[in-house]
Amino acid sequence: MTSNFPALLERFFTDRLMRQRGASPNTIASYRDAFRLLLRFAQQSLNKAPSDLQLEDLDASFMTRFLDHLEEDRGNCARTRNNRLAAIHSFYRYAALEEPGHSALIQRVLAIPTKRFQRREVEFLAQEETEALLDAPDLGTWTGRRDRALLSLAVDTGLRVSELTALCCEDAALGSGAHVRCVGKGRKERSTPLSKPVARILRLWLTERNGRPEDPLFPSIRGGSLSRDAVEYLLAKHVAAASEKCPSMAKKRISPHVLRHSTAMNLLHHGVDRTVIALWLGHERVETTQVYLHANLKLKEKILEMTTPPNVRPGRYRPSDSLILFLESL
Repeated sequence: MTSNFPALLERFFTDRLMRQRGASPNTIASYRDAFRLLLRFAQQSLNKAPSDLQLEDLDASFMTRFLDHLEEDRGNCARTRNNRLAAIHSFYRYAALEEPGHSALIQRVLAIPTKRFQRREVEFLAQEETEALLDAPDLGTWTGRRDRALLSLAVDTGLRVSELTALCCEDAALGSGAHVRCVGKGRKERSTPLSKPVARILRLWLTERNGRPEDPLFPSIRGGSLSRDAVEYLLAKHVAAASEKCPSMAKKRISPHVLRHSTAMNLLHHGVDRTVIALWLGHERVETTQVYLHANLKLKEKILEMTTPPNVRPGRYRPSDSLILFLESL
């Protein structure tokens, strides 16, 4: 039994993902990157060109070595490992239909389990940190005004970075009931309302932007859409500047998704129900917002105050004198 692995992989992308499933560009890019790494590892370890590989070469033992390579040599975390394994599993489920003669090999690869990992607390920005970040862009420059509008919109709406970069000028409706329209995961369209200050910032930006309805809302210097890497770069630049005024930010690992978490935590802190937060953020399930309850320390403190024993004043102890406060901090 022999198989033509290169042709099978091409059909997996063009026929299975694109034609049959209509996979999103983000899914295709993620799977593409996984197989790029896999083929590069196969070329190094098996001394075979990718076009010469056969399905027999890529058995369960090889896949296990590849996953170990991701963690040990590339320093990938368990989440990234599981993401690459998901792409491999998807391909082998397709191969099971196209190459039934290799069913034993395929089933052993499909039996490789995902790896469990420690779930960290959700990282988010406090109110003063958010304000420091939004004050960081230099409003004397075109890119600074663009970045302030982008960051303000991200914090106000909680849009994913892919949703932000895909926005066009016509997606911002800034009349009465100002809102932005976007297409999120699963091709679900949603509209998110804007606060008055952010609507005002966007209105000024759109006037300066002076683009056509189909043009990117936040363009690069060359006029095209910003990439994910570009957003991460500009965020890191402004976080570094904001950290000088707000040192607590330097201790946090702040990514574009942290701004999304910050939106959710702000809504939760103001008493918004979890179902509304899930609707606001475009989550598929309400249970996804459960992580924000675990990360909200102030909410836990309120619960603790409700369970205060009798004859004890509710609330946390606060020293009444500055000298006592100093001694308590030692």
